[in-house]
Amino acid sequence: MIPVPNGRPAREDLRELAEQSLLAHFADVCEGTIIVDGAANVVWMTDRYAHHLGIADPLASIGRPVEEVIPNSQMRQVIESGRPIMLDIMDFGQGAFVVTRLPLRDAAGQVVGAVGFMLYDDPRHLAPVFSRHQRLRADLAEAERKLAEARRTKYTFSSFVGIGPACSELKLAARRAARTTSSVLILGETGTGKELLAQAIHAASPRAAGRFVAVNIAAVPETLLEAEFFGVAAGAYTGADRRGRVGKFKLADGGTLFLDEIGDMSLALQAKLLRTLQEHEFEAVGSNRLETVDVRVIAATSRNLEQMVAAGSFRADLYYRLNVITLKTPSLRDRPEDFPLLAEHLVDHICRHQGMPVHGITPAAIERLRLHDWPGNVRELSNVLERALLMSDAYLIDAVDLDRLMPAVSVPPAPDAASGGGMAEAVAQAEREAIRLALGHAHGNKAQAARLLGISRAALYEKIAVLGILTAA
Repeated sequence: MIPVPNGRPAREDLRELAEQSLLAHFADVCEGTIIVDGAANVVWMTDRYAHHLGIADPLASIGRPVEEVIPNSQMRQVIESGRPIMLDIMDFGQGAFVVTRLPLRDAAGQVVGAVGFMLYDDPRHLAPVFSRHQRLRADLAEAERKLAEARRTKYTFSSFVGIGPACSELKLAARRAARTTSSVLILGETGTGKELLAQAIHAASPRAAGRFVAVNIAAVPETLLEAEFFGVAAGAYTGADRRGRVGKFKLADGGTLFLDEIGDMSLALQAKLLRTLQEHEFEAVGSNRLETVDVRVIAATSRNLEQMVAAGSFRADLYYRLNVITLKTPSLRDRPEDFPLLAEHLVDHICRHQGMPVHGITPAAIERLRLHDWPGNVRELSNVLERALLMSDAYLIDAVDLDRLMPAVSVPPAPDAASGGGMAEAVAQAEREAIRLALGHAHGNKAQAARLLGISRAALYEKIAVLGILTAA
């Protein structure tokens, strides 16, 4: 027993006591123990260890190289490397044993031998551990698969619904952009499908097998944007993840990074983004190590970047770096010919998403949609159609269903009666303007114009004749 002066053991004595106690404890709870010296010769073996290996006389093994006693032993490897083998399965004859091997060191830290413990005499004891390990690996693989699937694009050019000249020209220009590796700047009002177009470009590009990573700059707090872009080194600041965090640029390496609402980025971060785009390298927050990336950037904004450059709120050099290829998504009011196809597509999509029977939409409802200004564009149109579907029991959306949800059609105010012509003339002038507006939205179709005005077709013809309105034959 180690002496304890003054009732308090010295630090070295306490460590030696702990080591001896630990070895003794392992020897008691394990199926057996073996110790070899620095030359990998056996110096001690418990009777239980010898019994499991079928060795009749353990003393006969003392002084012999461990490989002569246990042909598959890796004790010599532990001595030479100085590293433990914490968990292994050792084959011996017809049996297999779960073992652990640890190096033994002297006071100077030199390896002077090794000790091996037979933890179990049957690997099946570890079945619950291996089963849990396999489940964790399967869960990790499934999570990685879902993440990779989420990084793939959901949209192609066929998803950008429209047959009018504005959409056709846009898709033609976007297809040309997809064949290049240049930066793309997509301009357009909110809800016009800028991200959809960016995904379509990626899906049609040589980078389609890579990731498509999107960042909505307006949705991320300014203080977190740098970390969001470039990542965080392990232990960069208090509360940071000990393993660090990968940024969006690294995630998009080999693929496409979509920067939505680029006009909302601060000038300080604009400078760092410009350097990354120019040099294809960056430093993570809290790191001094440069990392290189191969990323194609597609940026989008609903702001007027040229005006922002002139006002000094957006860097001119970054604007020119992003504005290599410019695409402009048309507003919904500039593509009236796309309403029938777009409305039917959205109705079908909403019904499938909601698990509803597939509905349709009447021509009168289409014309009613054309009369609205659509400041929210396709996003607003989708919202209106979804609300109409959920509030109606009919299988066709009609104009009356939309009237409940949309503002009334604006009619230009009648001229002041005091300016001449009296009340009758003011009313007549207001009717002329309303009829002309309805005919314009109906593209000259008098039946549709009558429905928009809420009168019969015969009444419309009569008013046209009485008011002297010129129409196309």
